[in-house]
Amino acid sequence: MKHLDPKAVWFFFVGFVLRWSIVMFFLSIWGSAFLGGINGSFDRSGEFSFGFLNWLWMIIPAFLVLCFVWAKLTYHFYRYELTDAGFRKELGVIYKKYVTIPYDRIQNVDIYRGILARILGLSDLNLQTAGASATVSRFGAAGMRAEGRLPALSRETAEQLRDELVQRARHSKNQGL
Repeated sequence: MKHLDPKAVWFFFVGFVLRWSIVMFFLSIWGSAFLGGINGSFDRSGEFSFGFLNWLWMIIPAFLVLCFVWAKLTYHFYRYELTDAGFRKELGVIYKKYVTIPYDRIQNVDIYRGILARILGLSDLNLQTAGASATVSRFGAAGMRAEGRLPALSRETAEQLRDELVQRARHSKNQGL
């Protein structure tokens, strides 16, 4: 099985930091309310102490190290391959997910390049399948997402993989009748 581009570690790292920094911000506000305010407080002797801000100097580096380790693990356990049966990927650090998409179910193969991916020279490959790409909730269709998403591939690999998948999907649909 193949891995994503090695720069995917940085792609995952920045994504984790951005997502979890919002949570950390609200936790720091909540924690500072109990530990003496964001800017500090006066202790019993009347001296000003910085309370929670002193802890931030330890929390932020630990948070960044944890995000980087999680990004490395995510990269290590994210694999894909093209088999005779179809496109196959596996991912997950704690909970593993195994996905196999038969070639005859592939409807569309898209390449997406967001701002961070372009900065790193990466691309996302999205495989749209017949009927399984809509996320349905009790409120109806919540949105479209690719069932076979491969994030953080190199630009060349994404284009080669797209061409190969389109060719195999076309070939498998012509085999039936």
